[in-house]
Amino acid sequence: MKKWLIIVSLVIVIAASSAAIIYLNAVEPVKQAEETAVQIARKETDITKVNEFSLYHGEETYFIIQGENKKGTKLIAWIPEKKGKVIVEKSSNGLSREEAVNKVLAEISSAEIISVRLGMENGIPLWEIHSRTKESLLNYHSIVFETGEWLKKIENL
Repeated sequence: MKKWLIIVSLVIVIAASSAAIIYLNAVEPVKQAEETAVQIARKETDITKVNEFSLYHGEETYFIIQGENKKGTKLIAWIPEKKGKVIVEKSSNGLSREEAVNKVLAEISSAEIISVRLGMENGIPLWEIHSRTKESLLNYHSIVFETGEWLKKIENL
């Protein structure tokens, strides 16, 4: 009986260790991307304090940095993964996360919001919002960050 307890404990320890190693290896590229994006943001923009980092995978991959300059003005930087122009906007020059969500909720009543993130398509900064209807259908909406205009709607999937 003691042998089985030792064997089961050993299997559990090996499985937990393997899971931890797999997880750490999976998040390493994201951590590396964040470090790279923060360096670029500090070098090429006025951002001195980073508040949030995210990735956007559209036609091209962008690193999104939300932060502040020395004066405390909130800024957003869209940094292309590959070479390209870094776009920086004041947060106040566009829709807030809440305004973008409210625009989608006004269009699709009783939608559950799954995710909201900043992105970039064809040089246009945007909010990408994924939602689910009462009938469990998926919707994807892209709203232009600066104007609030619809860029793309894919509904009822």
